Formats: sequence, structure tokens, C-alpha cells
Amino acid sequence: MPIHDHKRKFAVIGCGHIGKRHAEMIVRNEEAELVALIDVKPQSELGIDQYNVPFFHSLDDFLTSGIEADVINIASPNGFHAEHAMKALEARKHIVVEKPMALTKQDAEKVIFKALQVHRQVFAVMQNRYSPPSVWIKELIESGVLGKIFMVQLNCYWNRDERYYKPESWHGKKDLDGGTLFTQFSHFIDIMYWLFGDVENIQGKFNDFNHQHLTDFEDSGFVNFDFVNGGMGALNYSTSIWNQNLESSMTIIAENGAVKIGGQYMDKIEVCNVKGYQMPELAPTNPGNDYGAYKGSAANHHYVIDNVVDVLNGRSAITTNALEGLKVVDIIERIYSFK
Repeated sequence: MPIHDHKRKFAVIGCGHIGKRHAEMIVRNEEAELVALIDVKPQSELGIDQYNVPFFHSLDDFLTSGIEADVINIASPNGFHAEHAMKALEARKHIVVEKPMALTKQDAEKVIFKALQVHRQVFAVMQNRYSPPSVWIKELIESGVLGKIFMVQLNCYWNRDERYYKPESWHGKKDLDGGTLFTQFSHFIDIMYWLFGDVENIQGKFNDFNHQHLTDFEDSGFVNFDFVNGGMGALNYSTSIWNQNLESSMTIIAENGAVKIGGQYMDKIEVCNVKGYQMPELAPTNPGNDYGAYKGSAANHHYVIDNVVDVLNGRSAITTNALEGLKVVDIIERIYSFK
């Protein structure tokens, strides 16, 4: 039987909002098959009845069950990502790791080293790269149309309140969540790294304005830095916004013009004022994930699953490699060293 004729088997660990998105995208892909779901909570509390697959309370239980899987998707709390990744790789499974890949650079390096040892792929989830504005701006920068990059400003102003930081949730706990940049805004740091490369000369200022009783860490920060490739940047972020998200935006000031990408999820080109350049018509961005009381990033997880299947079937290169996942963790860790 040719290699591309059989379905790739996936198991998902962590059945919260994001894990359910993974499960849904696996089920919708004709070349993929969901073989198991794993979570510490009782099955009845998870809202996963539509998936008629075996359920396990731990990764160990699944790995000893004898059920075959090619890939394990890790959507457990942030603080468990590295541990679950190591276990899955030791069992010779490919892995898809939700952001952040780990909470320390050291743990992310261990995961990559293990993957190289066992010849398995690590797919880091960076779904914001797939949105049409991201694809467009990447091409604009790489083609040199903008010329030298002078300044980049990222503004991430979201609402995360008691509707999100519930007492029974892992969100807001230092050891499992890691911090606002890891859980809320690592996608935006990923986009920045993807577009402009690494940063140095970081300075940071942080505050906890109205989350003292909800989280173990800061809710707001001003961070500035230089890009190794030239130019300077700033990241301003907060989850203290009342009632609803305010914006996620990126402003780029360059030699040949200025561009601003905005909207709640960096899904709109607000300004494109570039010498001798006509802005093309972009495809519409997928709507944001709607979690009821709060909103998340654009729903692009199906691209991730499609890429996993294509890579494992030898049809495509990996779009989100693990070293980039490691760099995002490294940058956040360096920013947080100023707290």
C-alpha cells in the first residue's frame, strides 16, 4: 500500500478549548484519524461526547494501551508541554505542541534534542502566520520593498478577567501558565521574530494593575529592544482592558514607507503607505475563536493539521519548525528576566 493511502493517526492530550479545536481539525481532515483523547478531568465535564474515541486520564495510560498513533497533539497546560513532549517522543511519536513549546529555553532545547535522537518531527503551533495579512507582510519585508526597517511597534491590549482566570483553572498559575507573554501574546512575539529576526538590548517595565487576586504574575508591560538585523522595536501589552479586547496591532516604520496591521487579531491592514507600491486585495481572514465571554486568535488550526499530514506523507516541508518555537520561548524568558 503506498505511504499516502493510509490515514495518519492522532491522539490529543488536553481537552480544553484549544485541544477540542485540534480534535475537530483532525476529524475534518480526510487523511487524519483521531484515535484517542486524554485529560485529567472526568470525561463528562469536558464536552467531548461528539468524539467517539477511547478516553484516557494520562499520557502514560494511553501509551501503554496498545492503541497506535503517529502523532500526539499536546494542548495541556503550558507547564506540562515539555514533559508531555518528552514522553511522547520517547514513545517514538511525532508531536504537535501548542504554544508555548515550553516555559524555559532549557526545556525547549531538551525537546528538540530528544526529537533529533529519535528521528521524530516537532510541529510548533504558530497559527497566526497563516492569516492573509501575515503572509502578505512577510512577502513585503522579504522582497525588500520596504527597504531598511527602522522601528516596529507591537501593541497587544486584551481583556482577560475573572471570566477567564477562574479559580479552578490553570490560567494565572505561575508554574502552569508561565505569564501573560507565554499564554496570551506568544503568537505576536512569534510573528515579530518570523518577520524581523532576533532581538537584543532588551529593557522591560512591568505592572500588575488589576489581576492581583486572579494571577501570580504581571498583567501589563512596556518592553523595548533592538533587532539584531537592524532597527528597534517595542512591545506594549496588557490584559487589564475592561470588558473586551481593544487591539492587537503592529506598526512598521521603514525606509520606503509605513505599514500598520490592526484589528483585534492583526487581521486588517489599516495603513499601507509605501513608495511606488499598490496594496493588493487580500483573502479574508478566518474569524477569531469565540470562547463565549472572551475571544481568541483567528481560527487557523486546520492549516497546522494539514501541514502535519503533508509532511508525514512526504509532500511538503514543515511550516513551523521547532527551533522557531524555541526562539520565542528564549525571547520571552529574556524579557521576563527584567521583572
